[in-house]
Amino acid sequence: MPDTKKLTFRPIASTPARATPRNREHAIVVGASIAGLLAARVLSESFDQVTVLDRDTLPERLTSNRRAVPQGHHVHVLQLVGHEILERLLPSLREEALQAGAPTMRPTTEMRLCISGHVLAGVHMGSEFPSSSRPLLEGLVRRRVRALPNVTIRDRCSVLGLISDGGSVRGVQARDLAPDGDLQALRADLVVAATGRGGRVPAWLESIGYERPVEERVDIDIHYATRYLRLRPGALGTDKVVYSSARPGRPRGYALVLEEDDRWHLGLLGYGPAHRPPADVAGWKAYVATVADPDVLAAIEHASPLSEIVTHAFPANVRRRYERLRRFPDGLLVTGDALCSFNPVYGQGMTLAALEAVALQRCLQDGDSRLAHRFFKAASVPVNSAWKLATGADFALPEVTARGTLPDRLVNRYIERLLGVAERDEDVARTFIEVLGMLVPPTRLLHPTTAMRVLRGSRGWVQA
Repeated sequence: MPDTKKLTFRPIASTPARATPRNREHAIVVGASIAGLLAARVLSESFDQVTVLDRDTLPERLTSNRRAVPQGHHVHVLQLVGHEILERLLPSLREEALQAGAPTMRPTTEMRLCISGHVLAGVHMGSEFPSSSRPLLEGLVRRRVRALPNVTIRDRCSVLGLISDGGSVRGVQARDLAPDGDLQALRADLVVAATGRGGRVPAWLESIGYERPVEERVDIDIHYATRYLRLRPGALGTDKVVYSSARPGRPRGYALVLEEDDRWHLGLLGYGPAHRPPADVAGWKAYVATVADPDVLAAIEHASPLSEIVTHAFPANVRRRYERLRRFPDGLLVTGDALCSFNPVYGQGMTLAALEAVALQRCLQDGDSRLAHRFFKAASVPVNSAWKLATGADFALPEVTARGTLPDRLVNRYIERLLGVAERDEDVARTFIEVLGMLVPPTRLLHPTTAMRVLRGSRGWVQA
């Protein structure tokens, strides 16, 4: 696997700081999600004290879901570059995940990936990594960040707004969610908002005299229904992940993933009102039969259920263009889903949060001058790539009412042919997996070497 110091998604080179650096005594992170925790880890290198505030009750058990993360019940994937970044920021995290019961995974030789109806050739992509649920991964990261000597994590603490002196953010207004909790003014030299996909930060900006960022939205109306199962040993041979995406003509899909404690996580997905996976057992089983391969269906039919069926809805991809604002207050940054929130089916969110943490780390190393401008510009590089991947794939489905541009449609036709070639061409399959794993940008799919293999392998493809 590549050294994350040499990632394609390097931030754009920043101008060396010319102004005297601000005090770096105290930083506040709003939100104890993976994005917020990784931001706190990076800030701990530069600030004397870092405080993470979250209004949720954070669980003591590593594998417990929490109320404020309803999507935590569903299948999550940390992409290849995300594993490498987490291991660099939190050394030995992989070993801790394995000790907590997560199985090892070899990408992609232990994965069956069916994308738009094409089963990709299995290729060896590098080191093994642990396959863990979202609650376990977040719990491990939280435990490591909480152990840092200059980081404090406060739960049941709601942030109500920003403290501003006009041109700079100087902290937050917060209230402990106890019966006698008082409003507190918490001062900070930097506030990082990892507040999730809701619109809290734009409203806060407006309240202190700044414009809201332009918001891009692609409605997709996707629903999930998820359940934990215990499969019989060897039911799927060596496969530890089976994934089949939605495709034109069948806007349904599923993911079956082996996670900690020998549990299998089965998530069903569907686009539009006519394809919503049901929450009742009989309807859920009938839905499985419409998407699963025969051997997978047999394995599921003989499995033991370990949980109830949990549903989740995701209405739209949303991106807020902070990098385009002409005015933005000093002392405030935005990261994670508050910056950009994608269709979860593509498994980009946690990895993008890790890439944004790396961008923040590099920007802080360059000083405090125009920090927000430099960070949003740097973060926009991986966000642009992830946005193109997510929205481009969604545009291909008739059930997604938003329509892509002519270049989007041409690229989707090319990708369809590329996937056909990737069924038997390991080099093309490897390139596609590298793009999915966010190791390289989507433009790599159009590299002349790859394009020539696609043209030769697809036999008779003619550009529209």
